[in-house]
Amino acid sequence: MIAAAIDGGGDVSTEQLFARRVGPDRFELCCIPFFLYDIALGDVVETDDDDLVRRVLEPSGRFVFRVWFGSTSSPRDEEAQALADLGALLEWSSVNLLAVDARDGEHAQRIADHLQDAADEGRLVFETGRTA
Repeated sequence: MIAAAIDGGGDVSTEQLFARRVGPDRFELCCIPFFLYDIALGDVVETDDDDLVRRVLEPSGRFVFRVWFGSTSSPRDEEAQALADLGALLEWSSVNLLAVDARDGEHAQRIADHLQDAADEGRLVFETGRTA
């Protein structure tokens, strides 16, 4: 287990991440981040002496989306199944927050198109985990 600082995280300052050690201060992420930007499943990161992420060393090429259902009445399980049917990997943080992983840019575009359609219909709110 490692952690990473959350920018503007309010009361929560870090996110815990499941990871596999691949070197003395290097870890491969084994989870989909819920609150972090520019870090994804499979990325290899460097940590400091407190096991806090310093930086991404080897990007995996994967993409993260976060889906929020809190302000909708849409069936969450149906939306999650539709994303899984598109080949997305999913992790729930709560009944309202779902992290979604896409394996590459092409796959991410298909997921983004689906999420945008769902958002346009008021079924969910989403964001991407990339800032650039």
